[in-house]
Amino acid sequence: MATLLSETKSQTGLVISWEALPDDFQLEDEPVENTGQPLLAGALRESLEISGFIQPQMLIAANFGLCATLNEQFVAKAPDWVYVPSVKEILPERKSYTPNLEGDVPAVVMEFLSDKDGGEYSVKRIYPPGKWFFYEHILQVAIYIIFEPDGGLLEYYQLENGRYELQQPDENGRHWIDSVGLFLGTWRGEKEGRSGYWLRWWDQTGNLLPWAVEKIEQERQRAEQERGEKERLIAYLRSQGIDPDNLPIN
Repeated sequence: MATLLSETKSQTGLVISWEALPDDFQLEDEPVENTGQPLLAGALRESLEISGFIQPQMLIAANFGLCATLNEQFVAKAPDWVYVPSVKEILPERKSYTPNLEGDVPAVVMEFLSDKDGGEYSVKRIYPPGKWFFYEHILQVAIYIIFEPDGGLLEYYQLENGRYELQQPDENGRHWIDSVGLFLGTWRGEKEGRSGYWLRWWDQTGNLLPWAVEKIEQERQRAEQERGEKERLIAYLRSQGIDPDNLPIN
C-alpha cells in the first residue's frame, strides 16, 4: 500500500495529505461518553445487517478513528457512527481508516450528543481541529448527523458548496440518504433495557427495517396467521362433508 496518496492545499490554507499509519502506531482511545451511545450505534447496524444491506466492501463502524494529516500533523477523530460505501481492501480487524488512501470518503458520519460537550459543533481550525471543521473541510463528508437521544432531536446537515446546510425532514419526519438507499428518522421505544428515542431506517416504500427481536416476532405472527388460515380451511372442508385427510395428493 502506498504511504502517501496525495497532498492538497485546502481553501482554509491547510495542507492535507492522506498517509498510511505505521504498523506500530497506537491510536489514542476516545472513551465512549455514556452507555447509550454503543446501543444507538449497534441498533443502526443491526437492522442493516438483518435486512441484508451490508456488503463486504462497506465499512460501518462505531467510535472508530478517521485519519488525515494536516500540515504534517496527524489527526484522528472518532465519530459515534460512520458509513463508508467502499474500501479498497477488506480487512478483518481494521483499527483506523484514512479516506482517499484506503477507499471512499465516508458518506455519513453521526455524533450522539451527551451531557458532556464532545465538540460536535466545533469549527476550530487550528491543531487539533474541531469535529465539525474536520468533517466539513478536511474529509468533506457529504452528510453529518447530530442526534440528541434524550429529546429525540435529529439535525441533518448536507454538504453544499463546501458548507454544511441544515436540511428539513419530509412529511414523515425522515431524511432520504441516497448513498445508503434508505430513509433515516427517529423512533421511540425500548430495546436492550433502554427506553427512549432511537435512530431507525425505513426503506423506499416506508417499511421499517426491523431489529432481531422484531424480526422474530414478525415470523411468529406470520406462522400463527398461516396456522389459523389452515385451520379455517380444514373446518370449511369438513363442513362440506370432505375429509381433508383423504384428499388426493398430486
